[in-house]
Amino acid sequence: MAQDDPEQGPERAPARRPLSLGARWRRWRNARVASPGFQSWASANPLTRRTARVDGERLFDLVAGFVHSQVLFTLVELDLLSELSDAPRSAADLARRHRIDPQRMEALLRAGTALGLLERAWDGYQTARLGAAAIGVPGLADMIRHHSVFYRDMADPLALLRDEAETELSHFWPYVFGGGMPSDVAARYSELMAESQGLVAEETLRAVDFRGIRRLMDVGGGTGAFLTALGRAVPEPDLVLFDLPEVAPGARARFDAAGLSGRVTIVPGSFRTDALPQGADAISLVRVLYDHADETVAALLAAVREALPPGGRLIVSEPMTGAARPERAGDVYFAFYCMAMRTGRARSPREIARLMAAAGFEGVARRPTARPFVTSVVEGRKPVRHEA
Repeated sequence: MAQDDPEQGPERAPARRPLSLGARWRRWRNARVASPGFQSWASANPLTRRTARVDGERLFDLVAGFVHSQVLFTLVELDLLSELSDAPRSAADLARRHRIDPQRMEALLRAGTALGLLERAWDGYQTARLGAAAIGVPGLADMIRHHSVFYRDMADPLALLRDEAETELSHFWPYVFGGGMPSDVAARYSELMAESQGLVAEETLRAVDFRGIRRLMDVGGGTGAFLTALGRAVPEPDLVLFDLPEVAPGARARFDAAGLSGRVTIVPGSFRTDALPQGADAISLVRVLYDHADETVAALLAAVREALPPGGRLIVSEPMTGAARPERAGDVYFAFYCMAMRTGRARSPREIARLMAAAGFEGVARRPTARPFVTSVVEGRKPVRHEA
């Protein structure tokens, strides 16, 4: 009997591996929990109704999540969290001020209260602790306003996953595809990145010991928000900013305002097309790698290694995925954000460590951060030994 041609013959189903004990347990559990009758029983049984209620509330939060985020957007857009921070105000007063129907303003305020952003105070509303925290997060308001672009790209997530749709974010961040940026794009990119860089810089400075560094170069550092924070916190090293020429004016203004112009050298260029300057004994990549595809990242890491002296340090800081234990920040938000940018991807610390090791770095290690949903840090060194 003739054998099937592997190129033309019928597809063969792959052989199924026997289910493990854990997989069999999950199959049995899922079949029971997915039963409407079981759900009805579990919601009434004293031993299971609390779990059933918690699961139900979590599911409803996922279903209603878009509305929740839009309520947050509206509170930010109207600046109500700041307006109500000092003293309570009534829905009627706020309705007049913002030209919104009183009943609809009341609905917005009650929604903000249900989400924990506002709280009732006498006959009005005032900012709650969570809402006050939102005010205090640098760049959060700008990021929330920027989400109007991201939300439109997420309107058809299947088209996004199949790469069948043109996305707005791919035009909002065109620098990731190479080349320069128009001045208006450079301005909005720089402002949004700088405003949201404060917490990233804070976490990186806590996680990494910068003592002993003589000269640090920040590659892709925008208008210098990270270098400004570093320069204020660590007085020793000279600082170098390497980024596109379009962002240089904003960087000069930032360094002048911070009194750091005497310590900072700005080198315009693109790491895609230009060699990295020599002379730094440490190089930082802050929120850079996840903007780019693996081949671009590999080329950049090789260029960083080439630019560093033996023993030189590479510091990578950016949001990362949770690897074997997926996390909401890296595996949900940043994973789909990168997808909408149509380049790059969120990676785990282990993936970044592997890329760094493949580029020739050694002693690669993760530096724990207090807020991994803001950023994670991986550090490595160029070998000191001489290569044959």
